[in-house]
Amino acid sequence: MKAVFFDFVGTLITKEGENVTHQNIVREVLKRAGRDDLDYLMLWEEYEAESSAMFKELAGRPYVKIRDVDTEAMKKVAGRYGFTVPDDFWGISLEMHARYGELFPDAVETIKALKDLGLHVGIITDSDNDYIEAHLKALGIYDLFDSITTSEDAGFYKPHERPFRLALERAGVEAGEALYVGDNPVKDCVGAKKVGMFSVLLDPNAAKRELWGDCDFVVSRLSEVVEIVKGLMEK
Repeated sequence: MKAVFFDFVGTLITKEGENVTHQNIVREVLKRAGRDDLDYLMLWEEYEAESSAMFKELAGRPYVKIRDVDTEAMKKVAGRYGFTVPDDFWGISLEMHARYGELFPDAVETIKALKDLGLHVGIITDSDNDYIEAHLKALGIYDLFDSITTSEDAGFYKPHERPFRLALERAGVEAGEALYVGDNPVKDCVGAKKVGMFSVLLDPNAAKRELWGDCDFVVSRLSEVVEIVKGLMEK
């Protein structure tokens, strides 16, 4: 075992924090549009539904900018209520992600423990480059990673093989020497195993039990990854 890679949203940062971030994006958009009369939580739910549906269609497909997808999702909601999305919508999004993003409590200690074992620690994420760089720097963990591979770099979204293979190339390791940790059984576990990497599913509440069979390991806390890695290193 020579390398461990992590997904980002839902794996290193909490989905709860991401929800708060998106709620504040919608609040700021409504403020800029002078539409404080609208219920931002209701519009946030509509925005999430639009965005999720669009991203589901992109799984495994060629990369398109996430900023364009998110902007289009917001414009669809805005069109229903008769207001205009600000031209700097992506800037608002980056600012709110930097302000409200929330790491899992054991994320930093887990990353540092893996690095102490002499491992390459990286990220493989469906993300625009400016988003992931700004967010990691705001969280104060950008410099902890040896490599960051995005769908923008790879030209495809997970579970396509290319993001995983590109990350392995950058780390200079073979697939069988690497482990990938994510929160999506289909995109993360299936994608990693397709290229020969070990896969770990982070499922804190056992909500995805019916899909555990797609993954090599299942954990409820990130810190458990360290023991899994140690066990693989001993083999």
